[in-house]
Amino acid sequence: MIKQPPHLKKGDKIAIVCPAKKLPTNINSAIAILEDWGLTVSIGATVTGAYRQFSGTDEQRRADIQQYLDDPSIRAIIAGRGGYGTIRIIDKLDFTAFNENPKWLVGFSDITILLSHALSALQVQSIHGQMPYTFDSSTPQALQSLKDALFGEALHYNHVSESNNRDGNAEGILIGGNLTLLIALEGSASEMDYEDKILFLEDVGEHEYSIDRMMRVLKRKGKLSKLKGLIVGAFNEIPEESIPFGQTPEEVIWDLVKEYDYPVCFNFPTGHIEDNRAMVLGKNVSLNVNQNNVQLKFL
Repeated sequence: MIKQPPHLKKGDKIAIVCPAKKLPTNINSAIAILEDWGLTVSIGATVTGAYRQFSGTDEQRRADIQQYLDDPSIRAIIAGRGGYGTIRIIDKLDFTAFNENPKWLVGFSDITILLSHALSALQVQSIHGQMPYTFDSSTPQALQSLKDALFGEALHYNHVSESNNRDGNAEGILIGGNLTLLIALEGSASEMDYEDKILFLEDVGEHEYSIDRMMRVLKRKGKLSKLKGLIVGAFNEIPEESIPFGQTPEEVIWDLVKEYDYPVCFNFPTGHIEDNRAMVLGKNVSLNVNQNNVQLKFL
């Protein structure tokens, strides 16, 4: 049974930590937004920490998030930013107190490691959504969706996709996140179960051939054939090749799933984009794809 952490209410205490890369600037405006939501914000040492490209040494980053995993007064832990580094500390974290008293874990990109582990190893829901570092560039709709997800308001996205999709209806548990990080978790305790799930994917800064390779890993492992639905988010900032690969990420993905019969939609607002809508991992959802009209409802 997948556990849902208690939704937030005004007056609740949350924490911001940086499990991976260091912040290049302050996040005061984001903290002000969270406080305006009625939350009390505790700032981890890693928010201002620095060690090489990280927000602290592995031990400092581990200890920072550990204190908030263990603190029953903290109702949510939001990653200040992603980058790289969460995989270096995930196996050193003790989730005993967290498992007994689940709280919301929030972030995207590199934080996929933490979210996937919460769902796979602990059967706890989490939120893939905007982080304080991205608040200033976020659309109002993306920020509102994060607030709604945290406070337990209804989440129902109506999206007009600009790509050709595969029509269909599906219902199932939502999984997914950053493709590169999902591949990095294969074979570990943090690896997601894809069977009968609705999967969403996004990535940034990856070559088209790399996306092709990672998607083929999922296909060869039989994971793409077991899905109930596929939501393709943003695949952006693709580096130019001296010899063009010849397929866009969307074309790569379609080629690998066109033989199946579940609904598929492209260009969904999730990923390294301004309109990065909150996605609750481990939540039951319904997906309806009707030509260019996509509806995703969290049940």
